[in-house]
Amino acid sequence: MKAVAAIFAHPDDEVLGCGASLHRFASEGCSLHILILATGLSSRGFATKDKIKKLRSQARAASKVLKAKSIEFCDFPDNEMDSVSLLSVVKKVEGFIKNVDPDVIFTHHSGDINIDHDITQRAVLIGARMLPGTKPIELLACEVLSSTEFGPANKGLKAHCYVRLSESDVLAAVRALKCYDEEIREWPHPRSHVALTHQLRLRGAECGWGAAEVFEVLRVIK
Repeated sequence: MKAVAAIFAHPDDEVLGCGASLHRFASEGCSLHILILATGLSSRGFATKDKIKKLRSQARAASKVLKAKSIEFCDFPDNEMDSVSLLSVVKKVEGFIKNVDPDVIFTHHSGDINIDHDITQRAVLIGARMLPGTKPIELLACEVLSSTEFGPANKGLKAHCYVRLSESDVLAAVRALKCYDEEIREWPHPRSHVALTHQLRLRGAECGWGAAEVFEVLRVIK
């Protein structure tokens, strides 16, 4: 059984970026583990303990829909991860990778408009670096609606890899996103379940399938 890790900056990024694929791999018997690095709230005002607790409860509910074995949280400041040392983020990522021992890691695209996404990818690249005697780990970068499409045109995500999805994978991703009832918006906002469904359908049409997600390959070792 393969172990799959999803390492993202904020609650709901994991669903928007690769939720349907995570559900597919978990349904096929892979062990799925999720790490969320930032609170996801502090940029919108004072993040009370109750608000953080509620958001994390929603993230746990979403993770259950995706069939994750575990989900962990860190307390890095939302949209201010550049205000803490990269080393401190790397240490959290390294500890998670050591415990989970993944074969595949899904994470952010470095060209996203959100600074936390860029830092998260850098921390993953460092934390999962290949040294003598280490197990090969595949690294895939995701597109996250409301962030990736707003990044610089010359740094857009390259669709190297398509993961074909079943209808149950699509429905699971939509259900998982709906768990974040205070994070998602109404259509035509990009962070809506309608936008997510449209994106999955469009990516599917690009590879001759009913639905798909695309990823930029950061590393594959054979």
